[in-house]
Amino acid sequence: IDELVATAKFGDLIEFCYPIGYSHWGVYDEDGYVIHFAVAEGQLMNKVRTYLQALIPVCGDLLLGVTKIRRMPISEVTVPVGAHVSIANNRHAFRATEQKDMRRRRDALLDQELTYKLLTRNCEHFATFVRYGKAVCNQNC
Repeated sequence: IDELVATAKFGDLIEFCYPIGYSHWGVYDEDGYVIHFAVAEGQLMNKVRTYLQALIPVCGDLLLGVTKIRRMPISEVTVPVGAHVSIANNRHAFRATEQKDMRRRRDALLDQELTYKLLTRNCEHFATFVRYGKAVCNQNC
C-alpha cells in the first residue's frame, strides 16, 4: 500500500483484485485516501459485513446492497486476504477528464447513500464515472 500511495495521483483508478476473480474499485483522492462504494457507516453494518466476508470472500457491499460513497484511508478498505491492490488506469478505453471535472463528480456523490446493483451501479461504475465521466464496468459485461 505504501508504494501505491507514493505513486498514485488524484483521479487514478484503484483496483482491489480479489483472489476469486472479482475486483473492488475506487478513485484515489490524494494523501493516502480513496473514494469508493462502502457499507453504510455503523458498527452493526461493519460487523455484519465482516461476518459475511468470512463466510463468502466477496465484497460485503455486494451482499448487503445498501452502500455509501465514502472517503477513507486506502489502508482501511476491507478486502479479503490475498487481494492485490494496484493503480488500474489502463483497463478502460477512455481518456481521463480534467481534474476539475473529476472533483466536481466526486463532490456530487461523496457521502451519498446508493443501492448497490451488480450490473448497473457497482463500484467500477462509480470509479469510472468519476475518472472518465462514463459509468462502465468491464468485469461483468
